[in-house]
Amino acid sequence: MTFSGRASRSEYWWFLLSTMLVPLVLVGIAMLGMDFETGQPSVLSMIAFGLAGLYYLAVILPLLSVTIRRFHDRNLSGWWYLAGVVAGLIPYVGILASIALCVVTVLRGTDGENRFGPDPLKPQSHAEVFG
Repeated sequence: MTFSGRASRSEYWWFLLSTMLVPLVLVGIAMLGMDFETGQPSVLSMIAFGLAGLYYLAVILPLLSVTIRRFHDRNLSGWWYLAGVVAGLIPYVGILASIALCVVTVLRGTDGENRFGPDPLKPQSHAEVFG
């Protein structure tokens, strides 16, 4: 897990998909164990919800890392992500901030090298082929 360098769109979105599927399955298992007549969760439900919470705690730093590297690919500082998250806490402004953060992660990265490193889609070969 590194906060330096750049992350391509595919790296970011595949990681985001994988981090969302695991809790989705766990919450599905938790819902299967719910007793909807009494509204009481079963032991299976509580375990599944607990595992989903622990999973989110385990992936928060890698998710933060890949998001900051995605911002780096757009030649933006990772501090802009923090500004977007803080703005997201403000009523009504939060909707616009969330849309802006999503747009930044969807847009194509800068071509070639930028101040955060080489283009992740065009790795530079430093090895000499015919020495």
